[in-house]
Amino acid sequence: MDSPLSQLFHLLPAFLAVAALKLCHGADTLYAGESLTGNQTRISNNGTFELGFFQPPGSTKWYIGIWVAQISEQSVVWVANRENPLENNAGLFTLTRAGNLAVFDEGGACVWSGQGTDRGSRATLQENGNFVVLNGKGSTVWESSRQPGNTLLPGMKIIKGQKLISWKSTSDPAPGPFTLELDPSGPGKFVLLWKESIRYWDSGDWNGQFFSRLPEMATKYVYDFSFVNNRTDTFFTYSLTPGVRLLTRFVLDQVGDVRLYTWINDNNWNMFWSQPQDQCQIYDFCGTYGICRHNDNIRFCNCLQGFEPRDSEAWNSQHWSGGCARKTPLHCNGESADGFLELQGGSLPEPGRGDISLENRTREDCQSACRSNCSCVAFSYTASKSCRMWSGNLLNLSDDVDDGKNYSVFIRLAEADLPQKFKTHGRSLIETLVAVSGCLAVMGVVFLVGFLCWRSGPEKYKDNVPGSLRMFTYKELQIATRSFSERLGGGGFGSVYKGVLPDKTPVAVKALEGSSQGEKQFRMEVSTIGTIQHVNLVRLRGFCTEGSNRMLVYDYMPNGSLNSLLFPKPKTQQKVLEWNTRFEIALGTARGILYLHEKCRDCIIHCDIKPENILLDAELIPKVADFGLAKLVGHDFTHVLTTMRGTRGYLAPEWISGTPITAKADVYSFGMTLLEIISGRRNLDFSAPSSKLFYPTWAGSQMKLGNMTDLLDVKLNSNADMEQLRRAALVGGWCIQDDEDARPTMAHVVNVLEGIVDIVDIPPIPRSLQLLMEQGEGGGAAHCDFLFSEKALMMKKHLYKETPTNAV
Repeated sequence: MDSPLSQLFHLLPAFLAVAALKLCHGADTLYAGESLTGNQTRISNNGTFELGFFQPPGSTKWYIGIWVAQISEQSVVWVANRENPLENNAGLFTLTRAGNLAVFDEGGACVWSGQGTDRGSRATLQENGNFVVLNGKGSTVWESSRQPGNTLLPGMKIIKGQKLISWKSTSDPAPGPFTLELDPSGPGKFVLLWKESIRYWDSGDWNGQFFSRLPEMATKYVYDFSFVNNRTDTFFTYSLTPGVRLLTRFVLDQVGDVRLYTWINDNNWNMFWSQPQDQCQIYDFCGTYGICRHNDNIRFCNCLQGFEPRDSEAWNSQHWSGGCARKTPLHCNGESADGFLELQGGSLPEPGRGDISLENRTREDCQSACRSNCSCVAFSYTASKSCRMWSGNLLNLSDDVDDGKNYSVFIRLAEADLPQKFKTHGRSLIETLVAVSGCLAVMGVVFLVGFLCWRSGPEKYKDNVPGSLRMFTYKELQIATRSFSERLGGGGFGSVYKGVLPDKTPVAVKALEGSSQGEKQFRMEVSTIGTIQHVNLVRLRGFCTEGSNRMLVYDYMPNGSLNSLLFPKPKTQQKVLEWNTRFEIALGTARGILYLHEKCRDCIIHCDIKPENILLDAELIPKVADFGLAKLVGHDFTHVLTTMRGTRGYLAPEWISGTPITAKADVYSFGMTLLEIISGRRNLDFSAPSSKLFYPTWAGSQMKLGNMTDLLDVKLNSNADMEQLRRAALVGGWCIQDDEDARPTMAHVVNVLEGIVDIVDIPPIPRSLQLLMEQGEGGGAAHCDFLFSEKALMMKKHLYKETPTNAV
């Protein structure tokens, strides 16, 4: 019998084989002669990306691809055999012994190969998501980023001549109709094309800092953008700013727009940015005979009268590109005559083949010519007696006004699909007028009945509104919040409750108070808020409007508000925010406010910047909340002044003086908030000595003396970057000046905090604050009562009008 040691030597090869399998499974490298099949994968070194066989949701096909491995949602960033899927995952993905990447189906047929991978000795999945083939000398002979799909990842380049190509659908990675590429004929700009021929959007030329039509790129946020255009290279790339760790991807979506996503809260992808902003600009967005509506608060696309979705399931899921089909075929010159329905107030359809233009004709001539041509599907007639007829399927119908002009397009319909059965030929004028009046009456009744049905059954209308907002019913939110049992907080605009949606997504539900807007106006304002996407702004998920209930549904922020972390309740154990975290919170907040002021289509003044409205996600990234609510609720800030002690400490003097409110009011509020971030104490602190009772005035005196260190929160033990502290304190002091002209813009604030520009001059102590402190000597509650008394308010009003201008 063999000894135990001998038995161990016999078993050693088996142990080594098992160990080798464990090492190989999930490693980042595929060596020449190795293959992947079934559930075998390769994972990047730190586990961010994974390569292997995958099956898109809703598909029965299999593909080789790369996806984000660290998240629950399948997010594919590259596909090899996107045009030749496999029936199962029993195929092979291999780096052949000759050094060539290839995908083989179960029968051994090659369905994809990587061009230029000959003589590769190994292929490695890198931590940036790039799959690279190296030869024996370590030189790159092929990489997936040179054959991109629909996604660009940080650090990767899109080179002139390369294209991002959209997926055909969410379940089909095959090349779709949309491409994004650097303009082959221009000096340097991106263009979006439909079927590589029709351009429907461009970024504008690169000016050294940003593309001319994308000025928002000038502010870095968390991204650095770079465009290189010289004799040897022309490419675009982007990266995260140093120190920022986020999952992010740049995607050409299957609907035809480009989107920049970040993964937040271990929960979902947040759309940080997208273009074109007007989705109706996307070519063929609503498909054939679909009309894109700019002011529709329920959906973007609708079928024309007499048409219905070709694919109802896809249409209800907001995949509109399939378009619409006629309910009833045209009879042309048959026994039943076709009629025409007028579509008013929009732009003209896209030209097609066989279109005809006629001049100096009457409308009756134009209609008769279209009726006698079986291929004519619509005509238009203008005041200049110009007639135009369309043949083939109509594309790109829109209710947008073209160059300020209203057009009427007459759509040809079978008689059965007209609002009222009538024939326009052979009738007297009176008969025609009677018929038209009857038709309008019927349409009015239909509209009224439809509106009443909608009001009584809102659960049937859960379609998204512009900006991907969802319309919730009151019952849904009542269930999600457990009858509004867990209140997170509240303020001048209403109370906030924690909720959980059926898919386990946590949300924050804000029940608005005092909203007097009508339903239509409320929906329009909510739609505007919903289109605003930025990493430092809280994302609006949806809304509810039933009866008098007005509610907004936001992403839930697990770390609560900045207020709760800076000023925790007594006897609660709260970790002290380190200086670096505080500075990043201040900088992120400033970037969010800057986006509202300068990067939105219309300037949005927040009106209520304070620590309570700065929320923090799981990574302590700041998110400005409640933007746009002042307009949404129609809030009267005299009410805020008299009832909200916390808020009135942040209000700019112009709220009191009655002068017009501009974006500089937010600058003042941000300055007050910034000083609290630095000090870790309330600007008005009853527990402090009388000389430090009102922190902004004391801080101003310390700045004059050069004692910047004394401004810092004592709990930090002076553990801070003193240069950052100096810049933050000085810009905070300038932000709270009485005269708004002396305050910097938020763009200037961001540049100072980022270190791009500097402030040298010490800000003066605001005259109104100095006098208020002198008048309110004595401290304690009496001092507080004076600071916010009618006498003090009138004194501020008088002083504000007399304060001289000091420009930053």
